[in-house]
Amino acid sequence: MLFNIPFLAETATQDLVAVVPWTFIAQICNLFIQMLLIKKFLFKPIREMLAKRQELADEKIRIAEADKTAAEELKATYEKNMEQARDKANELLATAQKTATSQSDEIIRAANEQAVAIKSKAEADIAQERRKAVNELKGEIGSMAMEIAGKVIEREISEKDHAKLIDEFIENVGKA
Repeated sequence: MLFNIPFLAETATQDLVAVVPWTFIAQICNLFIQMLLIKKFLFKPIREMLAKRQELADEKIRIAEADKTAAEELKATYEKNMEQARDKANELLATAQKTATSQSDEIIRAANEQAVAIKSKAEADIAQERRKAVNELKGEIGSMAMEIAGKVIEREISEKDHAKLIDEFIENVGKA
């Protein structure tokens, strides 16, 4: 019913839309006080928490970078040690091959020397046996020749003639 009265309706609407200066100032002061309280009790702790998180993240990044640097140094040291180990292994292998080659050459040389020594000993033994056989044959041939000559000639041959006949016979036998 109030709204049926045009005057009252207009005043009520004007009261709702009208700006009261003291209310406006109180609301502005209230807004500033709320902003200060929010800034002090809400934004400041949030900023501090974010700063701590940032510091923690920065510290973790520094630690990770230090660990990465240490890992790279360790890797470089490991690779250097591996390269040195490879070089040492190659050096040992080359030394072992040289030693094996020199030992095999020494064994072959010793075997060749033994073969030459055995061959020369065998040749010396053969020559000695040949001389021995020739000397035995000389003796036998000499006695046989003496018997044959004695029967054929029926006389005795002098020692000088006997030696001459034996030597001639041996030369003929040696050539044959």
